[in-house]
Amino acid sequence: MSAKEPLETSQEALEASKEFAENFAKIAAQSQELVTEFLNSQQPTHIDPDPATVGKTFMELMNKMMADPGKIIEAQAALWKNYMDLWQNAALRATGEEAKPLVTPESGDKRFKSEEWSQNQIFDYIKQSYLMTANWIQDTVAEVDGLDKQTKKKAEFYTKLYTDAMSPTNFFWSNPDVLKKTVESKGENLVHGLENMLDDLKRTKGQLIPKMTDESAFEVGRNIAVTPGKVIFENDLMQLIQYTPTTKEVYKRPLLITPPWINKFYILDLKSENSFIKWCVDKGYTVFIISWVNPDERHVEKTFESYMAEGILAALDAIETSIGEKEVTTIGYCIGGTLMAATLAYLAAIGEEDRIKATTFFAAQLDFEEAGDLLVFTDEDHIQMVESKMKKGYLEGKEMANTFNLLRSNDLIWSFVINNYMLGKSPFPFDLLYWNSDATNMPHKMHSFYLRNMYQKNLLSKPGALNLGGQPIDLTKVKTPVFIQASKEDHIAPFNSVYKNMNLFGGPAEFMLAGSGHIAGVINHPDAKKYQHWTNTKKKKYKTADDWFADAKEHPGSWWPYWDKWLSKKSGPKVPARDPAKGKLKPIEDAPGSYVKIRAKPYNADDDKGGKK
Repeated sequence: MSAKEPLETSQEALEASKEFAENFAKIAAQSQELVTEFLNSQQPTHIDPDPATVGKTFMELMNKMMADPGKIIEAQAALWKNYMDLWQNAALRATGEEAKPLVTPESGDKRFKSEEWSQNQIFDYIKQSYLMTANWIQDTVAEVDGLDKQTKKKAEFYTKLYTDAMSPTNFFWSNPDVLKKTVESKGENLVHGLENMLDDLKRTKGQLIPKMTDESAFEVGRNIAVTPGKVIFENDLMQLIQYTPTTKEVYKRPLLITPPWINKFYILDLKSENSFIKWCVDKGYTVFIISWVNPDERHVEKTFESYMAEGILAALDAIETSIGEKEVTTIGYCIGGTLMAATLAYLAAIGEEDRIKATTFFAAQLDFEEAGDLLVFTDEDHIQMVESKMKKGYLEGKEMANTFNLLRSNDLIWSFVINNYMLGKSPFPFDLLYWNSDATNMPHKMHSFYLRNMYQKNLLSKPGALNLGGQPIDLTKVKTPVFIQASKEDHIAPFNSVYKNMNLFGGPAEFMLAGSGHIAGVINHPDAKKYQHWTNTKKKKYKTADDWFADAKEHPGSWWPYWDKWLSKKSGPKVPARDPAKGKLKPIEDAPGSYVKIRAKPYNADDDKGGKK
């Protein structure tokens, strides 16, 4: 094959430059439209994290740092030494010698997975320089003495947000994947990226929040949350779903699941391949689940106590009326588990603890002293800011979603900035991210009570310090057997915090640790053959999670079968299966019901009053 003629090569270069010019002309026009859209849509709003709180935190940090200038000089000297080592390393590699990297990304850090970050000397240097500097900043802040515990936690969290935002992956000229895509597409990726950005600005009414998934690909009740069942009861706060059995016989004691109301219940029923609900039904349990309403102006008076009375207690009564069973087993997930524990103590106080014969807690915190990164958002300044956002009587779902996204900014913010805006791609249709984007509102009174009494004052863990339904809540009076699940990489309910539950109850307790995080650690179908879990059968009482873990045994795969062995022994004999269509309560509608389909009003949209989708 002969080489191309110079004229042909010149013509191709001319065409390529013409495409670049046309695309960058589009970029210029779209940029102007973006600025106009952004300015026109701006309105007074609260920013999370609050700039005043961040400024106050770093002012306190700087004051403590300046009190020990010798330590600052020592830290700076260490940083310069690291830079000199990096320069020498880069020089060795430039001469063709092999040089091992001085710093590498942490396990699970997906930002630098492209081969260019290791194979290209320039990008390898940029990567190592960034990681070295980011680690130094975070370590220096962590070692500052004299800060109170809360201020120190906030300083470390805000510092991590800053260093994550400054990652070279987040900038056009220092991201090799973006540069490569720009050359290959002649800038078309940036055109599409600006289109995506403009769409997001319009969708969010001027708040630049990247879309995480193709929401048109999913519909609750059509291709997610499709396990058959009936809504057999409802009130202002919840619908109670009973699922259709798939076995001829079922355990006598039904299983009631209380999910969190910070998100919707169908995380437990995304699709048949990973549905915890379907798996339980197939194992012979009569499964009931509470589907919480998505609150609006009608629910402003709902309290934490309302969620107990109109949620769990109302569900227990409905189950007894429908199938004649007073005794049940229960699951409480996350804040649903916090509520479940309080309800157990309430039932113990009124002499009705026998209604619940065994309880499982999924990633549920009852002692909030070490409650992870969310503690950053629970001091008095922040709670007052949250309360100022609830003038309508509820906290809009987008506010909670933004907070949770900040806890994993690399995965839930910056990865989408890169994918959607710089690479110009459309977000991938992913059921988990659809669920994550399906935000829920929080009633004012309930949410303030929860933040102040659980996170801030930690009253649930103190016998008699909290009152619900006119009764002092004392977890030590609860004799019900409990199974406590935690996840090793959970950043919302850290496993060392969840383990504290083991020393709160007065009855038998078993602890099990799953691999992965807050969601994947719980939703891990055995057929997936993913992750692992740890058990400890030694009859010892451990003070800390680390002590427990030192004696634990690791097992491959899902923990669900292990839990099934525990629960099945507490679920009574087998009886004929119960059809929800034939119970004493007349079915209201098919599962998943209508409450779960109520969408939070998006971003103060005047043309969208919420309601059923």
